[in-house]
Amino acid sequence: MGSVDDQASGLRLYDELADWFHLLTPPADYAGEAAQIYGLLRMRVDGPLETLLELGSGGGNTASHLRARLRLTLTDISPAMLDLSRSLNPGCEHLLGDMRTLRLGRTFDAVLVHDAIMYMTDEDDLRATFATAFTHLRPGGAAVFAPDCVRETFRPATDHGGLDGDGRALRYLDWSYDPDPADTSYVIEFAILLREGDADVRVRYDRHVMGLFPRATWLGLMREAGFEPSTVVSASGRDVFVGTRPRADLSEPD
Repeated sequence: MGSVDDQASGLRLYDELADWFHLLTPPADYAGEAAQIYGLLRMRVDGPLETLLELGSGGGNTASHLRARLRLTLTDISPAMLDLSRSLNPGCEHLLGDMRTLRLGRTFDAVLVHDAIMYMTDEDDLRATFATAFTHLRPGGAAVFAPDCVRETFRPATDHGGLDGDGRALRYLDWSYDPDPADTSYVIEFAILLREGDADVRVRYDRHVMGLFPRATWLGLMREAGFEPSTVVSASGRDVFVGTRPRADLSEPD
């Protein structure tokens, strides 16, 4: 019989289970989206596009498809996920930091915040993330923010998947729902099954609280931070927000 753990500890995927992460979401799945992100940056960056700062880079899945074209600085709040990314993206700079408060004292041609931005669950968090991105962007640079959904596109859903690895395997079921449509968050519940060698299957439960904002909030807070914002729709139908830092803005980073 497998062992079942029904005690929620919060974000186990990025800590206890970090070394299983690529069996849940493999890097190969990010190739198309990474190509679109690079294309958006190439169109919006005024001047050279050589350096990119990613906030909330996680296991390095998106970065693995960008590092051949860009010099990457990858930051995340989880030491375990940074270790995982280092194994996938050797040679890239990896730094521990919170996207709301990170200050490196230097600027980049581009900034990327992929779906890690979903963990910003109130307007103050989102505002702080935009300030971090803007502070690290040179005049003429561009930032891409790629949330999983906005308030207008959110739908309750279930999903499942997982992969076999070297002597181990993972399968998962996730359930997304919004327990309170009046607030700015929704919930994803994960049931994760782990099998390693001949050992019994283990079951882990993880609960993730995600931010949920209307498009107008995204665009308004980006303008407040100093960006010239716009929205595009990805090939998968997701809203992607692009913000440019005007060339005329010559203020120094915080």
